[in-house]
Order: sequence, then C-alpha cells, then structure tokens
Amino acid sequence: MEQWIEHLIQLLALPQYGLSTVFIVSFISATLLPLGSEPVVFGLVKLNPEMFWPAVLVATAGNTLGGAVDWWMGYGAHRVADKYSHSSHHTRVLGWLERLGPKACLLAWLPLVGDPLCAVAGWLRLPFWPCLFYMAIGKFLRYVVMTGSLVWAFPGILQFGN
Repeated sequence: MEQWIEHLIQLLALPQYGLSTVFIVSFISATLLPLGSEPVVFGLVKLNPEMFWPAVLVATAGNTLGGAVDWWMGYGAHRVADKYSHSSHHTRVLGWLERLGPKACLLAWLPLVGDPLCAVAGWLRLPFWPCLFYMAIGKFLRYVVMTGSLVWAFPGILQFGN
C-alpha cells in the first residue's frame, strides 16, 4: 500500500500532471477534510507563471465540485436524521441561512466554516444549482485574490537560478 501511495505522489508531482494535482487537492480540500489547496496553486503558478488562469480555473472547478459533495452530504444527512437539537444559536444560524438562500454559498470560500456551510445548504435543501453557482463565484474570487496576492507578495520564491 505504501509503495502505491508513493508512486501516486511521484506521478502527480510531474510537471505535466500539475493541473491534475491542483484539481485533486482543491477537490479534497473542499470536503470536510482539513487540507489547504492554496499552497499547491501558488507553487504551480510560481513554477509556471503562464499557468495562473488555468490553475485558478482548475482549482475553482475542483473546489466547487468538492463543495457540491458537501451539499449532497448535507442533503443526505437531513434525509436520515429527522431529529436534531435546536439550540438558540443553531436556530439563529439556520434562520439566517434560510433568509439568504443560495447566496449564502458565496461564503463557501471561508476557512473553517465554508465547507460545513455547503453541507448545511444541502441540509436545508436549498436549490442545488444556484448554490453551486454561488460556490463557484466565491471560490473563484478566493483563488484569484489569494494566488495573485501571494505571487505579488513573494516574487522571489521558487525562482531557481534565474
């Protein structure tokens, strides 16, 4: 098993697989697993500056699809769990999300709360396609701002022998 994982990591590290790596890491990081995709996007863009927009678009697609998985997990969880504790904080947050509707998914890019927000949108049975649309906008803007800021702030990082 260890050899298989090592081979997979070496395969994904090859330059021709850079965008696939960005997609996979962005997808996984959008699920409820604690993983950040920004360093991978930043690293690819620093090594290949001409890949800024493809990397941002691929990361957005992977992260948005991961958010869609969160939405479906929330939707499925709601169908299974009929009883749920209703504390005042819980009721307030759910009321806020129900008032905002799918537009709340613009905040899916936020650390710590963004991914669970997608699951709660599914739990509330907010419309899937509008939620996916707003997730994509928020995540795209995050990647443009984060990657652009890092490239601007750290121009000398990863420049080997230039």
